[in-house]
Amino acid sequence: MGRKSHLNKTRGISKKELSNNMLAVFTAHPKKAFNYKQLAGALLITDPAEKKMVTSLLGELKQKEAIEEVSTGKFRLKSRGGTVIGTVDMARGGFAYIVSETFKDDIFVSQENLHHALNGDTVKVLVYAHRKSSRLEGEVVEILERARETFVGTVEIAGRLAFLVPDTRQMPFDLFIPLDKLKGAGKGQKAIARITEWPANARNPFGEIVEVLGDQGDNETEMHAILAEFGLPFKFTEDVEEEAARIGDHITEADIKARRDFREVPTFTIDPADAKDFDDALSLRRISQDRWEVGVHIADVTHYVNPGTLIDEEGLQRATSVYLVDRVVPMLPERLSNYICSLRPNEDKLCFSAVFVMNERAELQDEWFGRTIIRSDRRFSYEEAQQIIDTGEGDLKDEMLMLNRLARILREERFKAGAVAFERDEVKIDVDEKGRPVRIYYREHGLSNELIEEFMLLANKKVAEYVGKAHEKKTFVYRVHDRPDNEKLQKFSRFIKRFGYKISLKSGKQIALSLNNLLEEVRGTREQDIVENLALRAMAKAEYTTKNIGHYGLAFDHYTHFTSPIRRYPDMMVHRLLAGYLKGTPTENQKAYEKMCRHSSKMEVLAMEAERASIKYKQTEFMKDKVGQQFEGVVSGVTEWGIYVEIIENKCEGMIPIRGLAGDFYEYDEDNYCIRGRRSGKKYQIGDPLQIEVVRVNMEKKQIDFALVSEE
Repeated sequence: MGRKSHLNKTRGISKKELSNNMLAVFTAHPKKAFNYKQLAGALLITDPAEKKMVTSLLGELKQKEAIEEVSTGKFRLKSRGGTVIGTVDMARGGFAYIVSETFKDDIFVSQENLHHALNGDTVKVLVYAHRKSSRLEGEVVEILERARETFVGTVEIAGRLAFLVPDTRQMPFDLFIPLDKLKGAGKGQKAIARITEWPANARNPFGEIVEVLGDQGDNETEMHAILAEFGLPFKFTEDVEEEAARIGDHITEADIKARRDFREVPTFTIDPADAKDFDDALSLRRISQDRWEVGVHIADVTHYVNPGTLIDEEGLQRATSVYLVDRVVPMLPERLSNYICSLRPNEDKLCFSAVFVMNERAELQDEWFGRTIIRSDRRFSYEEAQQIIDTGEGDLKDEMLMLNRLARILREERFKAGAVAFERDEVKIDVDEKGRPVRIYYREHGLSNELIEEFMLLANKKVAEYVGKAHEKKTFVYRVHDRPDNEKLQKFSRFIKRFGYKISLKSGKQIALSLNNLLEEVRGTREQDIVENLALRAMAKAEYTTKNIGHYGLAFDHYTHFTSPIRRYPDMMVHRLLAGYLKGTPTENQKAYEKMCRHSSKMEVLAMEAERASIKYKQTEFMKDKVGQQFEGVVSGVTEWGIYVEIIENKCEGMIPIRGLAGDFYEYDEDNYCIRGRRSGKKYQIGDPLQIEVVRVNMEKKQIDFALVSEE
């Protein structure tokens, strides 16, 4: 898991990569002190912007205690040997790597030296002395913070013993449960347990059941188990629901007078057919022969939810709505998300709006931000809106077609500027009334999706520019996306050459343009999914922060999230900050907002992982009656324990264990994304077509096992 040192000599280096390269210099010379000029020289950096980034990162690395300031402006590695602080990344074999800001490479810790540290825990590690050619190794000497207190699993009872078998593979120990701590849980039931003690000489922890979820295999139980596994709630407390019930839905005359009135302007929403929380609407009216007024109207959630209330605190804690296969777990109670704030048709609704005047070439002439009142004329599904775009017929067709025309221009300009086209079709699973999967398919990303997307992007960008430029020193919440990591891009570039593709690695904009060309080239090919997935892995992850570095993927210098406050707490933060700055209020506490940003980014990741887990569970359920059937597949991943294969017709993924590959001893080649036979040289690599047979489906582990039938 260690990472090779790589000193980038090209312009356009990412912040994370530059930080790693700086640490590599400090690690290579642990006793030497450097100032920013010496570091820039060692890294062959001449660009003024990158030199400025070196200075900024020195401060951040000092704050993280990775380096120390030995004299004014001169820094040295703080720890070499001794102890460092890091995060546990548990491997399948029970050992772990410690990810630390102090070292560029991860620190290997054997299972016996973890001393009860678990995945995600923040720990203090004693780093062993080592030779330059060997990997970093260490031992956990203190657990500073547990990543989690509870675990989801299946209860097993044998005589006078009971234990909980955790669902996650990243928890390699069962929890022993005293019989008087079962809380009524029966054998085979799903439950949530908390560790109560873990004696130093005991291999397994002791725990107690805190909640019984229900019978294994029941749809409600399994969905609640997925949410609990990621620490996500599946219901609101009575106190929160009661507070929501007390919020009035009446709009007063004072509310109307304080707002710009759009109720007479043609307005509509476009959302998925099964959506209930409509948090954005578009309006359009011609104001002269060549000028149009486009309104992007967003539900004014913060009019109803005040800071410090139970609902606000719950919204912050959840930070996002969670979208599982068969349900939405809302960030806010349904009285707000589906009724009071939802921009339902033919109802007066309070909004926070971004209004743009543009000509027919989509060139911006004027902009306005403020509170409004609207009345949506029509609720469209994406399919209904697409039909109007395709046929030119239907309700509000003139407005729909004009907005689509403007959106096409905005989209074209965005990609010319260097945006990356990662709009992938999403997996959709239809379920019956009992939650059982009946069909799996891809939902297409059409022009109606892009129409909404472009105007939401425009609003988000312009709100961020308004604050970032006009109020540059004021605290704000940005949605940032760092430049891609060059090592990952080079590895990706080497891989796609096998298929006859290539990308440019010269500069940020050229990388983006060549990636777009690649994604267009692979469309409709067997290797499309694999290439798209690997390209995504080479990208940095977008996150929330008060420190603006721009959004690489969108090619925007300023970007935020303003358009979905019903389902994202950062959008609520943005609404409050923008409203204050429009009134001239002073800047808000940056540290407090940065803390909320970090929490929101973390919860976003957990929500996405829960969504993927629900998809995986339903895919496994879909395949459980197909044991013995054969399918065409494509290799979607390789690991030291086997080959992952995705079935082409339904996108379900399973594994061929490496022990199931006959005729040779096969080894994992990480750099070349393949498994190779030691004697024959036979390779199985990502993108290879295979004929497989379904041999086993394990619902408990959400695991599908395949056997190799033949190769095309």
